Amino acid sequence: MNPYYGGQSAHSNKNIRLRADRRLVWSSPVLIAALLVSVPVLAQRALPLTLAEAEDRALDQEPGQAAFHARADALEEQSVAVGQLPDPKLRMGLANFPLESGGFTTEGMTQGQLGIRQTFPPGKTRAVSTRQFQSLAAEMSENADARGRDVLTSVRNAWLETYYWNRAHTIVTESRPFFSDLLIITRSLYAVGSKDQQDVLRAELELSRLDDRIIEINRQRTRARAALSEWVGTESSRPIAEKLPAWENMPALETMRANLVTHPALKAADARINARIAGIDLARERYKPGWALDLGYGYRDGSLPNGSPRSDFVSLSVTVELPLFRKNRQDRGLAAALSERRAATESKEQLLRRLSSQLDAEYARWQELSRRVDLYERLILTQAKDQANAALAAYQSEASDFADVMRGFIDELNTRLDHIRLQTERAQSYAVLANLGGLPR
Repeated sequence: MNPYYGGQSAHSNKNIRLRADRRLVWSSPVLIAALLVSVPVLAQRALPLTLAEAEDRALDQEPGQAAFHARADALEEQSVAVGQLPDPKLRMGLANFPLESGGFTTEGMTQGQLGIRQTFPPGKTRAVSTRQFQSLAAEMSENADARGRDVLTSVRNAWLETYYWNRAHTIVTESRPFFSDLLIITRSLYAVGSKDQQDVLRAELELSRLDDRIIEINRQRTRARAALSEWVGTESSRPIAEKLPAWENMPALETMRANLVTHPALKAADARINARIAGIDLARERYKPGWALDLGYGYRDGSLPNGSPRSDFVSLSVTVELPLFRKNRQDRGLAAALSERRAATESKEQLLRRLSSQLDAEYARWQELSRRVDLYERLILTQAKDQANAALAAYQSEASDFADVMRGFIDELNTRLDHIRLQTERAQSYAVLANLGGLPR
């Protein structure tokens, strides 16, 4: 047999089998359905995760915020419940039944009694209690809004941190071939006797340090993605968008301070103070007496001596509390309520001072970072690159040593990384200021 012909036949048979297998695959409904389901999922995972999408996913059904809303709903329900009258009490009994002899009809005072009792809390305690629980519900609602702001700040910081380490990995890995080429060139020059072995050792050392830096960057990338997964779940495994948000403009500090007083945490503190004020009013209302109304019906059987049937009885009574021993009850309750209001007021003042101090410090930090970013983009990046190129040119003309070349390009690499870090930190600073000043998304 002709070898060439035999080889061609084997190749044709192989193609026929491949076409048959391909037809078998595409003819399977199960495989087609699996592909139709998996392709959109894979495409979704390949899409970059933008900061706006991360924010939406973090805020969607966030459990901490949902817990505050649930507490607010519970307190709203309680505010309705405490405003209602206590349930009436039903009383049934048998009165004045003779023990020695006779029965229900023997004695004239023997009665089958049926009564109802309704109590009324002191003063306006029901209305005040409703107001107190409504204030507590408002506090929980404001805490939910404050939690939303904190979540937004946290997911922004986590996304930005992941962004930085991804960019750092890209910059360093893209720089590695250049350092590897420097090592190859240095070895070639050393082989022909143009350069010293020290240059080769320095190039090898810097390349090893670069590899070590890549390992550390990968570790930080993993940590950053793990932190991001707390807020976006498995979506943290998606690629991170390579564009920072356009957070360039910042309102004046005076405007931010004016907006600070509307922060949900401070509004929650105000609602807490209102609840404590209602507690004081409630304690004062308890100095007033509570009272109860009793309505009874007494059924009698039998006849009077003249033969007429015995009359049934109807009774009505009012019971009034006498708050005479107030020293260790009402007085103590009022003192406790006053202390609670004072504590709530002091807590709000402490919170306001802390937030104001944080706002001033973060605003100054944002301004400094903005100036540094501007300086890097106007001068430092270009200067670092020019310095590295000048060192290489001088080395090629034997006007400087190899250490200057390595130092120049390592400085240029570090400068690029510092620039990305400054941009990231400025964006993180903006996220904190947006929380404090209520800046829109």
